[in-house]
Amino acid sequence: MTWILHIIDRNTLKKKNNLQGIALAVLATLIWSGNFIVARGVHKEITPVQLAFYRWGTATILLFPFALKTCIAEWPQLKKHLPYLFWISLTGISLFNTLVYIAGHYTSAINLALIGTTSSPVFANILARIFLKEKLGVAKISGMLICIVGILVLLSKGNLQNLLNLHFSEGDAWVLLAALSFAVYTILVKKRPPVISPLNLLFSSFLLGTLLLLPVFLFEMSADKHVTWNLSLAGVILYLGLGASIISFLIWNKSIRILGAGRTALFGNLIPVFSSLEAVIILHEQFSIIHIISMLIVLAGLVIANKS
Repeated sequence: MTWILHIIDRNTLKKKNNLQGIALAVLATLIWSGNFIVARGVHKEITPVQLAFYRWGTATILLFPFALKTCIAEWPQLKKHLPYLFWISLTGISLFNTLVYIAGHYTSAINLALIGTTSSPVFANILARIFLKEKLGVAKISGMLICIVGILVLLSKGNLQNLLNLHFSEGDAWVLLAALSFAVYTILVKKRPPVISPLNLLFSSFLLGTLLLLPVFLFEMSADKHVTWNLSLAGVILYLGLGASIISFLIWNKSIRILGAGRTALFGNLIPVFSSLEAVIILHEQFSIIHIISMLIVLAGLVIANKS
């Protein structure tokens, strides 16, 4: 009888952990969805590198008081795993959002969200299968394909002809590179050395990512590419530094540890759904039946992909 109760308790705990991982992944994508609107909305006010530098610089400063103690305690381990920290900082911090902000100069916010979130989970699952040996079962593959169908429905506005005539602009190509970069980051997070705490990993990657952007930032400043600050732009930087950086990355990384890199990456498909809703609320864009259909398809794909 004892072993039966043990199995029941273990299964119950596993289900609770899965629900927690799903909730965290959804919350992270909700916060992140605004990043694509920002990328397009402020592209005339600030350069991509400057936007990324101020974002990660702000996040580093805000996180510093909370991470200082663990950073000092884990300093020997940080030095030991510096190559790992370099690559995770380069892919997830320096490159990903800078590439998204570059793309914001050439393509729409909806394209940024659609193309980036459709391709990144595919890249992540392929990389997870190759490098982490994560299984791509029937449920996960089916769910991933259904999510892609949902995004394509949104992209084509329900018209196959629009999909056939779809062409990738220069901005779309930058988004694809950003998606690949974030997929690599997602895989690297799964391989986090246990001796480095999640908080310290976040702070170290933010700091290194900011430092990697510093040379280009200084070059732009020397070329007289200065920012004209206003209250709105300052608010954007605070949102990016606190919400879309510290909070989102902490809960996203925890979700990866619970669900795995491949499953967590699938929740990125919710970003264009959330971005569309935000566009309606913030930008007063029209909301159509296509948005509802696309949302339902994506949600169905996520449910199927996360079936045991």
